[in-house]
Amino acid sequence: MNARPEIDIAALSVASPIQLSVIIPFLNEREVLPACHQRLRRVLKALGMPYEIVFVDDGSSDGSAEYLQALLRDERGIKLVRLSRNFGKEAAMTAGIEHAAGAAVIMLDADLQDPPEAIPEMVRAWKEGADVVSMRRRSRAGESVLKRLSAYAYYRLLSRLSKAAIPPDTGDFRLMSRRAVTALMQLPERCRYMKGLYAWVGMPTRIIDYDREPRAAGTTKWSYLALFRLAMEGITSFSTAPLRWATGLGAVAALGGAVFGAGIIFKTLMFGDDVAGYPSLMAMMTFMGGVQLITIGLLGEYVGKTYMESKQRPVYLVRDVQHSGSAGVTASGYGRDAACS
Repeated sequence: MNARPEIDIAALSVASPIQLSVIIPFLNEREVLPACHQRLRRVLKALGMPYEIVFVDDGSSDGSAEYLQALLRDERGIKLVRLSRNFGKEAAMTAGIEHAAGAAVIMLDADLQDPPEAIPEMVRAWKEGADVVSMRRRSRAGESVLKRLSAYAYYRLLSRLSKAAIPPDTGDFRLMSRRAVTALMQLPERCRYMKGLYAWVGMPTRIIDYDREPRAAGTTKWSYLALFRLAMEGITSFSTAPLRWATGLGAVAALGGAVFGAGIIFKTLMFGDDVAGYPSLMAMMTFMGGVQLITIGLLGEYVGKTYMESKQRPVYLVRDVQHSGSAGVTASGYGRDAACS
């Protein structure tokens, strides 16, 4: 594959007549893609502004790409970016942003939990001067109680820990102006947590509340383990507080051990009690071992990030880029120099 050429995003926005790009990263969403395309096309046509829909195939194997390839032959304004394999949603979103040419860029999930009908309100906020329009979830229909409670707690924890002001209950559904996109693409890290990067960039931001809908079709690709990994990625990418917590936990454990030991010495000297060796020793060893393992695990998370950054692998590799109304395929064998996979 060829080396990645430099992409002049600012020049791209000047040269392109497209006003609105909608990016849809997906993985094995063949069941919902027709409904997603129909609803989105209806909304975009009603806006009456030049647009493109950028589908990013993150290594699908269920015929999703073949469906879109057939769609490309019949309808204009569609671009299909196929990655060489599954790199993860953060990578797919980065690929979509880099291949979008619009003056404003909207991120939308294919599962239709984020309704395309909210796009006109987002566009109005952008035209009124907002560089970023973040969509805040007012309700989360179709999700379990555990999922809602864990998401509620996580977003508030992340907001408190991060130095960047990450709004609670906001996901990837948002609009960014070309100025915000240009700023975002200057961030070089390879371990990318997009929600945090959006917030770090700043820019004038408007927050709009909306009701999240149940998935229109298909099944979620996010297990609880995958969500936990993403949560850890977010916390360790934008805060060193866990390291300070580990230090504090170690100090508390050391203090507790000292107090416990002093108590044993006092009882032995004053009352002649036998030292309860085995139970007390096992309790202390187990507790201290747990503290040490937690601390080593946290250190490992941060060291692992340093390791991934040092390898300088690209976040994604593109298999090809296909445009509607075009007879050929652009074989773009490159990816953004920012990955953690």
